[in-house]
Amino acid sequence: MKKRLQRCALAVPATSTRFFEKAALGAADSIFLDLEDAIAPARKAHARAEAIRALKEVDWGHKLLSVRVNGLDTAWALEDIVDVARNCPRLDMILLPKTSTAMDVKFVDQILTLIERETHRDKKIGIEVLIETAQGVANAESIACSSPRLEAMVFGVGDYTVEMQTQDIVFGRPNSDYSVLSEKDQQGQRHPHLNDQWHFAMARIANACRAYGLRPIDGPFTDFSDVEGFVSSAWRAKSLGFEGKWAIHPTQIDSANAAFSPSQTELDWAVRIVHLLEEVNSQGRGAVAENGVLIDMAHLKKANLILNRQKLIDKIISN
Repeated sequence: MKKRLQRCALAVPATSTRFFEKAALGAADSIFLDLEDAIAPARKAHARAEAIRALKEVDWGHKLLSVRVNGLDTAWALEDIVDVARNCPRLDMILLPKTSTAMDVKFVDQILTLIERETHRDKKIGIEVLIETAQGVANAESIACSSPRLEAMVFGVGDYTVEMQTQDIVFGRPNSDYSVLSEKDQQGQRHPHLNDQWHFAMARIANACRAYGLRPIDGPFTDFSDVEGFVSSAWRAKSLGFEGKWAIHPTQIDSANAAFSPSQTELDWAVRIVHLLEEVNSQGRGAVAENGVLIDMAHLKKANLILNRQKLIDKIISN
């Protein structure tokens, strides 16, 4: 997997040109210019032209830059991919929506290969996919190993909600109806026990990514006025192994960056564990008990992951 930082992926409609400079100067690690859901059908060609212009003219600094093209089942997809890839050396990745099979990725891979040959492009274009269909979730593993260009899988909760025909109208927020009642307590009362209706899809995507060396990224939380809800959603994703989340509004950027960065507590723990196991190893042992907890080489791997994550953040942010 390429060592790229994608704690926060900011969505910017390609027709919202007044936001380009602000997005470029903002704190999001990555940005995707949207040609798909945020663009009305009559403005698709205009949005594509604006995305190409922005990729050429705006100084995006060190940010990871993608374009969300239209789905392969639309009339705009091929022209989106070809025009953006052919005309934009700054492009890092194509964001492919509604990816349902490995063949979707292989098709885009081949198009990009031909364009790179034609244009003598030095930097290969990566692919990130939106898993937002029932078929996409069912094929998560085969999609994850479909192409060496593939870098990330994003859980697209919005369209997945539509596909699953649930009653949710605010995407990313838990549904209080997805619950069971507890047994009666001592006062004879029963209480709702909330469940997470998207756990299966998210866990499968995260596992597929880790199995094949991709970045798992969580998708949108559409109620951008609900700061606490967004933060909770981000931490839920992090606890499943995701390493970033979309922001559909600039107010969500700082929360995403914070959630997907090691905390000072985590960093302090990691440093302590490295020093502790170095000392233990020097004595010919591979494990030690600390406060009733067995600390062994698995903890050392975890500690190094945390420290390396912080090194990547420091390196990229300082550029």
